Amino acid sequence: MPEVICTTVYQFPELSEAAKERARSWYRELGPHDDWWDAVYEDFERICDILGVRLKTTPVRLMGGGTRAKPCIWFSGFWSQGDGASFEGYFGHAKGVAARIRDYAPTDATLHGIADRLQAIQRRNFYKLAAEVSHRGRYYHEYTMSVDVTRDSPTWQPPTEDAEEIVTEALRDLARWLYRQLQAEYGHLTSDEAIEEGIIVNEYTFTEGGRRFG
Repeated sequence: MPEVICTTVYQFPELSEAAKERARSWYRELGPHDDWWDAVYEDFERICDILGVRLKTTPVRLMGGGTRAKPCIWFSGFWSQGDGASFEGYFGHAKGVAARIRDYAPTDATLHGIADRLQAIQRRNFYKLAAEVSHRGRYYHEYTMSVDVTRDSPTWQPPTEDAEEIVTEALRDLARWLYRQLQAEYGHLTSDEAIEEGIIVNEYTFTEGGRRFG
């Protein structure tokens, strides 16, 4: 014989602190939405363009059957020592990188330093330096990036002795910067404040103990 069972349900603000923590844990396990890193990637692409880095792309199949070009940016994180971010692309001279990056990111000293180093080494090589950045290995962090530095010289003049080291380290610092941005974005999306906002916006209800109802 059917039974009717009545359950009292609560909105998140109505829960006790212990029940709220259980509700937050449930929502946090769902994880951030798909492609939560898109905004970080878009910002990174603009920064690369300013610094003279043209990212390589790879074709990605779309739901409708077509394809789109996806920038070659990767990361793994954020829990183990080998986590990090890497990218593939081509580096060359871009005009006024030091001034342009300060216009784009006025308070980011790390990006200012990267731009200054790249501009200075280009100047010492008469703005003829170029580099190809390739990914190697199964992991994704700055040391999986192989950087091949050359100098476009009609007389086959090699780059200055310090060019490869400076360009390589600057581009690896750029990968480190990207990883920190991704880490910060993930931390924000999984913070108590963001979790609570997501629960309230979606109007989820819970039992008195904080278990998801429905």
